[in-house]
Amino acid sequence: MDLKDKMILSIIQEDSTYSVKEISEKIGLTFTPTYERIKQLEKQGIIEKYVGLLNREKLGLNIVVYCNVRLKEQSQKVLETFEKNIGKHDEVQEIISLSGEYDYMLKIIAKDINSYNEFAVNIISNIPNIGQYHSSIVLHEVKKSTKFKIDLG
Repeated sequence: MDLKDKMILSIIQEDSTYSVKEISEKIGLTFTPTYERIKQLEKQGIIEKYVGLLNREKLGLNIVVYCNVRLKEQSQKVLETFEKNIGKHDEVQEIISLSGEYDYMLKIIAKDINSYNEFAVNIISNIPNIGQYHSSIVLHEVKKSTKFKIDLG
């Protein structure tokens, strides 16, 4: 990956709605090589997909919760069952396997505290092999980004 590829990635991370023509102008290449570079970055899996980032609060989703989960046992089957069960719920944005005190951290988005409580009581606590869960409610998001640092040299 050279500087031009890195420039493309930096631009796409900032705003994926730029056309190939606009990207080519920003990096100083013509349309065709820019297009071919983008397609190669997609083929290599460096660019996984293009998405729109939505404002959750304007959609009435006012609560972000990080929920740490400890399972009663950690066999492969138990872990896979937990991941499958919790992963099918749209409220769960991220599932992260951890080392240390807890087995997983979940990022959960809910309409309000009552909605989260309902989710915790009816969904999380009813998944087999849940030993304990601990919820931390986000008061204020100081920094929120999806952008990776790309060294442009």
